[in-house]
Amino acid sequence: MRTGIIDYDAGNLQSVVSALRRLGRDAFVSSDPQELSKADRLVFPGDGHAATSMESLRRLGLDELLKDFFQRGRPILGICVGSQIVLDSSDETPEGRPGVTPCLGLVAGTCHRLPKGEVEARPLKVPHMGWNTVRIEQPGHPLFRGIRDESAFYFVHSFYTEPVKSSIVLGTTEYGLRFVTGFVQDSLAAWQFHPEKSGEVGLTLLDNFFDWRP
Repeated sequence: MRTGIIDYDAGNLQSVVSALRRLGRDAFVSSDPQELSKADRLVFPGDGHAATSMESLRRLGLDELLKDFFQRGRPILGICVGSQIVLDSSDETPEGRPGVTPCLGLVAGTCHRLPKGEVEARPLKVPHMGWNTVRIEQPGHPLFRGIRDESAFYFVHSFYTEPVKSSIVLGTTEYGLRFVTGFVQDSLAAWQFHPEKSGEVGLTLLDNFFDWRP
């Protein structure tokens, strides 16, 4: 099984490559849609801005690759920004302009900015950065094999996903509000946190994706 890691100038590639090497998974990095179309699975990582990421995907022709890969029922793993822009839209717009950024539309939903505020007299910083626990909303799902409820994963983000269908939600996390941190639809699994930076539990989650037969 060969896995393509999508390079669209959104960063965070090396940590994903390193994690897959530790798991002994055969993976390659590319920005070429033709090369990536030959992969058995795709990993769609990213750190950055939704609008900038969408611009890069369109410029490189990777938006159509992802849509075709998804329509064919081939497995895709979205991480961080890669979990956000598979939705219909994001509130993250260029230079904070009003409106929304149109995204890939693979899954019905949108992204919103995390609210600033206080919890127990402590200010909540945005971006949400560091370790936090994930409540498993679908116990027994194969993507969670070997992972305990309320395990901690590593987060770096200012926006959160809001899928339309609650039935696709895999995990949620509390940070000022309870928000979705994982969802699955057909052959696409998406995590807001960074499994590749989340130690052994994150590696287990990644390994489960490669054994998953959607």
